[in-house]
Amino acid sequence: MSTEAIRPARPDDYDAIATVVNDWWGRDVIGGLPRLFLDHFHPTSLIAEHDGALAGFLIGFYSPGQSGEAYIHYVAVHPDHRRGGLARRLYEEFLSGATSAGCTVARAITAPVNEQSIAFHRRLGFEVAGPVPDYNGPGHNMITFARPLAD
Repeated sequence: MSTEAIRPARPDDYDAIATVVNDWWGRDVIGGLPRLFLDHFHPTSLIAEHDGALAGFLIGFYSPGQSGEAYIHYVAVHPDHRRGGLARRLYEEFLSGATSAGCTVARAITAPVNEQSIAFHRRLGFEVAGPVPDYNGPGHNMITFARPLAD
């Protein structure tokens, strides 16, 4: 059983995330996660801790521009805490909050090469589409995910 505690994020969690995100993802991804995400979306983002240390996080928000939609932007779990259901718990908590806030669909995207993310989202009941040509501009195809949320 997982022993990580999940709590709402705070703006000051950014430095801890920025320190580890590239290592946890295995490549340089920090450019896609600027500080503004925690400055503005900390109430809907989540932090997982184990013995007071960062074990995982989910950065997401309820869309101000697409009524009824929630979007999961980044999720990462410390390598020592993988395969224990923590990413699933982070998603479940976020999706529960989104449903309570009146969202009717959750969305996310990933690169077509990210087979682990595609399989993970399928296991969580997301519809997988794509690659969507030029989703992030010319030559930047992406896989999209969508999952209806219960009322």
